[in-house]
Formats: sequence, C-alpha cells, structure tokens
Amino acid sequence: MQQQDSPHPRLRDWGIAIGALPVGASNTLTDVPGVRVGHQTLVRGDNIRTGVTAIWPHNGNPLSERVYAGIHCLNGYGEMTSRSVIDEWGLLCSPIVLTGTGSVGLAMQATMRYLARLYPEQARSDVPIPLAAECDDGFLHDHLTFAVTEEDVWAALDNATSDPVPEGCVGGATGMLLFQFKGGIGSASRRVQTEAGDFTLGVLVQTNFGRRHQLIVAGVPVGRSLTDLMPETPTPEGSCIVVVATDAPLHAHTLRRLAKRAGLGLARTGSVGGDGSGEIILAFSTAQRIPYAVPDGRLHVTLLSEGSYATGALNRLFEATVEATEEAVVNALLAATTTTGRAGHVAHAVPHDRLRALLADRTNSPDSPGSPGPSTT
Repeated sequence: MQQQDSPHPRLRDWGIAIGALPVGASNTLTDVPGVRVGHQTLVRGDNIRTGVTAIWPHNGNPLSERVYAGIHCLNGYGEMTSRSVIDEWGLLCSPIVLTGTGSVGLAMQATMRYLARLYPEQARSDVPIPLAAECDDGFLHDHLTFAVTEEDVWAALDNATSDPVPEGCVGGATGMLLFQFKGGIGSASRRVQTEAGDFTLGVLVQTNFGRRHQLIVAGVPVGRSLTDLMPETPTPEGSCIVVVATDAPLHAHTLRRLAKRAGLGLARTGSVGGDGSGEIILAFSTAQRIPYAVPDGRLHVTLLSEGSYATGALNRLFEATVEATEEAVVNALLAATTTTGRAGHVAHAVPHDRLRALLADRTNSPDSPGSPGPSTT
C-alpha cells in the first residue's frame, strides 16, 4: 500500500530558499509559457509502482514546429531516445516522455502512434523519432509485469496542462528512490532579468539516484545524520532525468552548455554521477519555433549572444539552472511518500520533522546558504 501525506510541503514552505534569484508563479516547469506536463500513475496490487510523465514543449505541432534543444550526459548508463537526432540537428521534434526502464521502448512507440493519429500525413512523410527517457524503478516495481500500456502513455500526453506540476510519487517517478529515501518528480523555476530581456527558466527532475550519506539539503549534509529508514535490501545507484525549459532565445549549442549546469545542481544535492547511474539532461528553448519547411532555405532567428565577458545574460541563466535543479530535487524528496512495492520492499519518505530540525540552525543564520532572502518569491 502507498501512504498518503497531503498536502506536501516544499522547501520554501519552511522558509528556506535555494539561491538568490526570484522564482516563477508556481515555482515549477510550467511557469515557462506554453510548456505542459501530464502524469499517468500506476499503483496496482503489490508489485506495480510505475507510470508515465509527459512534457509538451509548446501548444503547437512539434513535428512541424521544432524547438532548439541540447543534451548533456553526466553519466550514461541510461537511455534517452532521439538523443542522436538532437545531437545532430539541435532540434526537439516531439513531446518528452519519462517512464521506467522496462517501458522506454513502448513509450517511444506509443508516442509515435499518438503523433501519427494527430498528424497522419506528416508522420507518414517524415517518420517521427520521439524522445522517451527512463530511470530504473525495479526496487519497488516488477518490470516483468509490463504494466505500462500505450493507453497509459496516451493518457499522460492527453492529461498535460500548464497547471503547477504535481510532485512526488506520480507519473514516471512512482517507483523511484532518492538518496535511499523515496524519490519522485520534482520541479522548480526561476525568473531571470537581463539586459537582453526578462526570461523564465524551469526544471523538472525524475529522481532515482544517490546514497544516503551523500544527501545535502540547502548546503547542510543531512544524510550523515539520517542514517535509519534505509531500504532492507541493497539498491542500485539509480539515475536522474533532468528537463530544463526556458523562453530565453538560445541555440542548440548554448542549450548544451545550459544542460551541463544542471549537473552542478545535482551535485549540490550530493550526486556524484555514479558509475552505474544514468544522469541525462535535456534543455530546450521555447523562444522560437523552427519550421519543418522553409521555402527559401533561409531561417532568421534571434539569439542571445555568447562568448563575451561584456554581457551577463548567460551567466544568470546558468545560475538559474543550477538553483532550480537543486531545488527541484529537494522538492521531489519532500513530496514523496512512504511506499511498499515489489517483494515487500519499502522505500521510506524522508522524515520531515527531523529534516527540518537539522536545517533549523542553518536556516536561522543570515549567512547560511539556505537562509531565506529578499528574492524568495
């Protein structure tokens, strides 16, 4: 059974802000205009703890209106389909689907079928290569049940909205672990003011990584104190999929640079990008849609400049990525609930009262990295 503990606190509900940049309206990925997120959660019997999370980059047709994107692989024992397409073209041409390892192939095919139903002529002339990514939920979920169906993928795609992102044990992260506590979906956003304009950047994480002693929250090494509530049997290193979206006008090369900074955000929570883990990071920009057909062969786009010490726009976007990734991981940890799954395995939720007590001294110090400041909203 899965215990419920709602409403779930987020780190800022405790008066703790990560970083100095202001957050968006909901402090989730969907603060980036046009981005939509949907979940399909599967909790059945004793051994099905999995699901699907779908992210649409905009409200149009992703096959004919692509967006610039870049990928960075912190450690590659994982799968993200369409990665070679993005590496080659620098374009994201589909929605993003996150799920468990055993369902990544089905998720790709189901997304292709979904796009073919919506856009049959285009799908026939230009075969889509959808993006599906995974983390291993095998501690709590029996992947040999093959529980995820095409209809589940379609439901996540259909359910996607611009509402604040539900977090915790939902969607693709239903069966995930995080620093050997229960993991889940987490999200955060930042508003970035630059001389080139004001922009929004959002992050969503599907968390399934880390060892307990590595856990850091708002600069405090809390995992060294929270040594109980461990899984009864050894767990694999796990993985993390990070999706970064922004409305800042960035090219694919710059978005790869942005994706790299998300790895720094993971590191701030304690990730070491373990040898057996798959930390794969996607960043995309919604600032301009790149048409499939360009009659005269010329494409005119506006981009933020890079390679100059004279401007600070990219530095602030890099800072926003690091901050939002770190906070998204912590929000996933706080939202997750104790879950029992396959073979009686139990993934315990982080104990909120004890974690809050460990953070209290640092929170009350004006010089602490996690203390609230004037830019928390």
